[in-house]
Amino acid sequence: MEPRDQYRPRDFSFLGFLKLTRIQNLLIIVATQYVAAVFLVGPYQNWRQIVTDFHLLLVSVSTVLIAAAGYIINDYYDIKIDLINKPEKVIVGTVLKRRTAIIAHTLFNFIGIGLGLAVGFRIAVVNFLAAFFLWLYSNQLKRMPLVGNLMVAVLTGMSVLVITIYYQQRFNLVLLYAIFAFVVTLLREVIKDMEDLQGDAQFGSRTLPIIWGLRGSKIFIYVVSFFFGAFLIYLKLTFNFPRSIVVFLSFIVPALGLILLLYRADTKSRFHNLSVYVKWFMLVGILSMTLVTI
Repeated sequence: MEPRDQYRPRDFSFLGFLKLTRIQNLLIIVATQYVAAVFLVGPYQNWRQIVTDFHLLLVSVSTVLIAAAGYIINDYYDIKIDLINKPEKVIVGTVLKRRTAIIAHTLFNFIGIGLGLAVGFRIAVVNFLAAFFLWLYSNQLKRMPLVGNLMVAVLTGMSVLVITIYYQQRFNLVLLYAIFAFVVTLLREVIKDMEDLQGDAQFGSRTLPIIWGLRGSKIFIYVVSFFFGAFLIYLKLTFNFPRSIVVFLSFIVPALGLILLLYRADTKSRFHNLSVYVKWFMLVGILSMTLVTI
């Protein structure tokens, strides 16, 4: 077999699917939903009953399938751009056939919506809308300034909010973390656009960094971070619960680190490192749920 044969796309590759569907991100979604269910909805003393709730498992699996389908269709439409921005990470067309990717996308969406329907009509509607808007984002919205970023951020927040939609309680507390997920995802999406500026510009995308430039995009992040910080301060002064200061600092300290790193970022590699940092920021926020006393 010639050396180039190993790069020919196949009908199926287990490792390729794991990379294509961002398995680490899917695991974070599962962890977020279960931690939210135990510590935010609770009461956390009943954690065994919550963890073994079969319907919660269906909600989580359906969310993961819809998210995986979104990652697949995003890479399907972005092959040419990704070959410039991150050629070593391209899976569709290099490891997996395009036909395989589109079939998997369709199956994951149908199964995800079906599992949601098995739990309840509201969950099915949320999953259907998420699947539709993830496709719309990949096909059109992501090349529009800010609109696509907002769409992904809203859908990320909904992956948290769906827990309270299922349980029908503790709405305000879960909403707080849904807003956190929305803001952090929005910032990361803009940072990723700053990292991918070269490839996006070459293929006619009109992302925020292309329209406003890197400086304008940084100012946007500063403004969003400022208002989010002001919102957190308002919550700290208005609501109080045991260890609330620790929860508050778990948001504020990483946010200050983000601002410092963003100020220094001026190369593709630094923007990439900043994007990874925001992932850790999200993880810290998730872990802070365990400090909330119900």
